[in-house]
Amino acid sequence: MDVSSPWWTALAGLAVGGVVGFAVFRARLCTFGALEDAMVGHDWRRMKVFALALGLAVLGTQALAMAGILSPDRTNYVTTALPWLGILTGGVLFGLGMALVGTCAFGSLVRLGSGDLRSLVVLLVFGAVAYATLRGIFAGIRVDGLERIALLLPAGTASDLPSIIGRLTGHDVRGILTAVAGGALVAPAFADRRLRRAGRLMTAGVMLGLGVVAGWLATTWLVDEFAHPVAPQSLTFVSPVARALFGVLFEPTSLAEFGAGSVFGVALGAFAAARLADEFRWEAFDDPREMKRHLLGAVFMGAGGILCGGCTIGQGLTAGSLFALSWPLAVAGMAVGARLGIALLMEGSLAGFVRQSVAGRFDFRNKP
Repeated sequence: MDVSSPWWTALAGLAVGGVVGFAVFRARLCTFGALEDAMVGHDWRRMKVFALALGLAVLGTQALAMAGILSPDRTNYVTTALPWLGILTGGVLFGLGMALVGTCAFGSLVRLGSGDLRSLVVLLVFGAVAYATLRGIFAGIRVDGLERIALLLPAGTASDLPSIIGRLTGHDVRGILTAVAGGALVAPAFADRRLRRAGRLMTAGVMLGLGVVAGWLATTWLVDEFAHPVAPQSLTFVSPVARALFGVLFEPTSLAEFGAGSVFGVALGAFAAARLADEFRWEAFDDPREMKRHLLGAVFMGAGGILCGGCTIGQGLTAGSLFALSWPLAVAGMAVGARLGIALLMEGSLAGFVRQSVAGRFDFRNKP
């Protein structure tokens, strides 16, 4: 049995995505929902769960790097140039689109598994726009425009924090940085008494973090570098959705990869969880206005996700597990875009949000 066949990595992606999709659906865990809770309701519990997932991903991924199993500079996240403007711009677009849709690309796959046909439409448009930005009509604008504005790092220095600190200090700080960052990210979830009682939320966070590590392992061990040379990859749901759509429509052999397998796995895992809980329901758009909002959000997410190099999972967890410099830029952009989107939905326009913010900041009449 040839375990180096690319179809084995696709099967691994299907399995990892299935476990993650099952756990996340049961926990009702959503990145946009977590951001909305924190920004509007000042409830940080779900953000702590994502911090838990990131902390576990950091600990596991960096352990693989220190053991020599994973080379971070072989991944697409750790390069010698940082296209900071494209990452920031893409992050804002993705966050804005996420707010308009009500969830991210990963969340759309979870919703699709539970019978939400709105997510099917969103994913079709999202995948098409992402592919057009990756390799189609918008690729020239991306490559010759935004990505040309990049921070070039010194020769031999990769765009991850351990490499940069190591070059500046002359010491290998990967182990210390991993222990400090991993512990700081994991601690808040376990210190929260309410979260410790929320077994499904904690389980979903653990599965997400371990899923990132499992992705790195699968695409390192199950890939023949000579027969099928590909960069190691893990959970992300922008370009894999685009490639999965292309594979279904035109080239089935392109489905033989971890990313495409994880796309189908998440939807199937959510489907299994929904059926088990008797919560599978067909849902559709309520009216044309809702459909237009979802379609616009899908376009923003598709283009923005390619520009910033991933989604809330791909950049938020997978790139973060590598300490990639793209991670804080992409996450900050997504947070800003999500906040603008929430304002647009709540106030009816961004101008209304600005007026409300200025009035609230400078109105001293009712203050002592």
